[in-house]
Amino acid sequence: EEFKFLATSPLKKDTTVSRAYVCQIRAIQHIELRALERGYLQTIYVDEGKTVRKGQTMFQIMPLLYRAELQKAEAEANYAEIEYLNTKQLADSNVVSKNELLLAKAKLNKAKAELALAQVHLGFTEIKAPFNGIIDRFQVRLGSLLDEGDLLTTLSDNSEMWVYFNVPEAEYLNYKTNLKKDSVMRVKLQMANYEIFEYTGIVKTIEADFNNEKGNIAFRATFPNPKGLLRHGETGNVIATSVMKNALIIPQKSTFEVLEKKYVFVIDKDNVIHKKEITIASELPDLFVITDGVTENDRIMLEGIRKVRDNEKIAEYKYEAPKKVLKTLKVYVE
Repeated sequence: EEFKFLATSPLKKDTTVSRAYVCQIRAIQHIELRALERGYLQTIYVDEGKTVRKGQTMFQIMPLLYRAELQKAEAEANYAEIEYLNTKQLADSNVVSKNELLLAKAKLNKAKAELALAQVHLGFTEIKAPFNGIIDRFQVRLGSLLDEGDLLTTLSDNSEMWVYFNVPEAEYLNYKTNLKKDSVMRVKLQMANYEIFEYTGIVKTIEADFNNEKGNIAFRATFPNPKGLLRHGETGNVIATSVMKNALIIPQKSTFEVLEKKYVFVIDKDNVIHKKEITIASELPDLFVITDGVTENDRIMLEGIRKVRDNEKIAEYKYEAPKKVLKTLKVYVE
């Protein structure tokens, strides 16, 4: 016998729910390399997009002026030292006063300080990598006249990536409640091409405060990136998975939408239909996980929902157990 209407009930069971959060991908270290001295860019030892090791020389600013300054400072320091030693001999023989010796000592100290400063300035003409990383695009060309502070390039340490995402307050509480003691929250990363990144991330840092305006809290997951696939500035989705205890599952086709709210038709014991608003906690292919609106004992209309209206009485319908109904759908978790 053909029935015009088919009904079922929500299925109550523990289910694994995945949620996606838009995220920003950042290198664990990402810095700007700038010229520390004024001068012409004499040599570039590296190339854009290449990997450099910590301490490797990357740029050389023409050091002639600073080398000359260093030689001058070295000469002045040598002269001050000879002057001090001569004065010391005279002071030891009481030919000159102790004050004169102190003055010679102060001159020597000043000359040594100026020599150290000249060495630092000369050192600044060589730009070295402060850590292992990948070089970004050059902002300057060979022979460019640089001013102190000019941007040369940026350097990223991509060995690990920090991935930032915002989680609503209720979902944050779910994660914290379901997380076993001393365990860590693990997440997956869906890249911009919709592929899942092969390594799992660990949520290490959670900001101390909720954003009251948005009701969100910021999470940071750390992902290993040994193959260098992820780059600073990329975007994607963090996929976080949690277990919902005693979740209510209904087929998506049993629902309808009015003004962006989701409803189902519940059939009462007198075969009268009532429109009930439902709250969707998560979406799976063909299924919704819902938190309230109906119970596992309610009978909800599965087929024929376009043919009826709220508070209408229907003659008869066929009821199918939820497990049987869900098995016919694309996704059904045993």
